[in-house]
Amino acid sequence: MTIQSNSLEFGSTENGSKQDGKVNSLPAHPKKWDIVWRELIIFTIFHITAVRGLYLFITVAKWQTCIFAFLLYIATTTSVTVGAHRLWSHKAFQAKLPLKVILLFFFTMAFQYSAVIWARLHRMHHKYLDTDADPHNAGRGFFFSHIGWMLIKKHPEYRAHKVDISDLMQDPLLRFQHKHYWEVLFIAFFLIPTYVPTLWGEQSSTAFYTCVCLRYVCGLHSIWLVNSAAHMWGTKPYDKNIRAVETKIVSMLAAGEGFHNYHHTFPWDYRIAEFGDYSLNLGKLFIDTMAKIGWAYNLKSVPDELIEKRVKRTGDGTHPVWGWDDPDLPLEDKRMSIVK
Repeated sequence: MTIQSNSLEFGSTENGSKQDGKVNSLPAHPKKWDIVWRELIIFTIFHITAVRGLYLFITVAKWQTCIFAFLLYIATTTSVTVGAHRLWSHKAFQAKLPLKVILLFFFTMAFQYSAVIWARLHRMHHKYLDTDADPHNAGRGFFFSHIGWMLIKKHPEYRAHKVDISDLMQDPLLRFQHKHYWEVLFIAFFLIPTYVPTLWGEQSSTAFYTCVCLRYVCGLHSIWLVNSAAHMWGTKPYDKNIRAVETKIVSMLAAGEGFHNYHHTFPWDYRIAEFGDYSLNLGKLFIDTMAKIGWAYNLKSVPDELIEKRVKRTGDGTHPVWGWDDPDLPLEDKRMSIVK
């Protein structure tokens, strides 16, 4: 759920062209790993500095700095899942101006490029799911879907230019962020997280390594797990015909995004899950809170009847039952139960 920097120009394909042919939905044939060295070097540097940040976080960083770094991790991860994902990619709810500004600020701090580009790639992921036109097609393996897709040139069937984002470009805030991305990034990603800890006496270098580098890399991997693990290991109670699965650990790390089989079945549902309390769905908690103060509205969700029909039609049989009168509870289980 992030994109490489040359995606600001929408990049090039593996053969240097953009093609409009039929999408290949069959198992992927061997692909070229034509490395984009700039991306590989940048990500390598960030991971090295993150290791340094982890060391400082454990050994010398002030407790205020540690808390600040953790809060920034929560804020940036939530801004990706709530803002770039549920609000702008799927239009699962609408937001008032103050909420838009907050989400866009922390999304910029997350350094996953402009919201317009992020949403375009994500809409493409849904439109061409599990095909060669899917930017991070899980059919090409864990490493590719997790990070590899950002380190190599795009597949010939890559077709971001075919995905409509005209609705996003009509938003003046998103246009501004897209046009002035690098200037805003310097302030939100580097300057503020480095400066704020110095207010309580932290060394600026320690602040940089912990609140910028370590926080950034941890946030990236949490979001990347949605593209990789949440398309590989888990159950498929809503649609057994797609790779997306339900995995709680990813939900814990990425503000609720691990309920991915449900999400790909009902991508317009702001809850992104049928079950799960707020402890596993921080994104839903945030949106519900914003709705209570009037900053989020027109929250879209899926009725139970529609969910039940889809579970029976395409589910893999792992959909949980809520209790005795649940129609999904097998009759045989009822007969064998003890009722006193």
